[in-house]
Amino acid sequence: MPRHQLSRESRPEILDGETWTLEELRSNLRDIRRVNRLGGGTSAVMRELPSLFHDISPERTVEVLDVATGSADIPLAIAKWANRNRRQIRLIVSDWSEDVLTIAKEEVGDRVGFQFSRLDAREVQLPDQSVDIVLCSLALHHFDPANAVRVLAEMKRISRVGCLVNDLVRSRSGHLAAIMIAKLLTQNRLTRHDAPLSVLRAYTDEELRSLLVEAGWEGALVQRRPLFRMTAVWRRPQ
Repeated sequence: MPRHQLSRESRPEILDGETWTLEELRSNLRDIRRVNRLGGGTSAVMRELPSLFHDISPERTVEVLDVATGSADIPLAIAKWANRNRRQIRLIVSDWSEDVLTIAKEEVGDRVGFQFSRLDAREVQLPDQSVDIVLCSLALHHFDPANAVRVLAEMKRISRVGCLVNDLVRSRSGHLAAIMIAKLLTQNRLTRHDAPLSVLRAYTDEELRSLLVEAGWEGALVQRRPLFRMTAVWRRPQ
């Protein structure tokens, strides 16, 4: 590892435990939505996602699974995009936490086209190639390398068309930015603790490429994005 590169941190985030109240969690997920919207997470997904729709007939309803969804802000952005582009879509919003799913349901409200499922991203209880596109946004860094490979392999297994990962890039500058943004953004203790730690737990683009190879994402494209983000896109060979 180069001297200037930070070692990956293994300490768990508060969000990964259960030492928070539902109101603290709701506030933390609100902060994450804001960071996704203003910090490039949502735009990174929406920049890459349309390419996965190219080989799907406009007449067909596209099934999209979002694993480890948080408060469903990415699925909501996808639904808006699909409506603007006249694409029929069914969104499966999933997370392992019942509390997180409760908050996601609150955010989605009575919008049509959404289904909620409690799924473990490491062992998704769905058949092979059962959905068109599988997403994982701002969640891969929560998993150690072995479990990150399991998540990526499961995404590949259940997707018919392709997969998309959006996450942070580990860097010193990103870590400093996360500290400053968390202090300015919120008083929420989860956000203030977890935002900088998330950067330290994130992978570099080189590390992500290695994880993708191990998970069988042959030919996946990894790209750096603004504001310390990166994406990985894999398409199933036709």
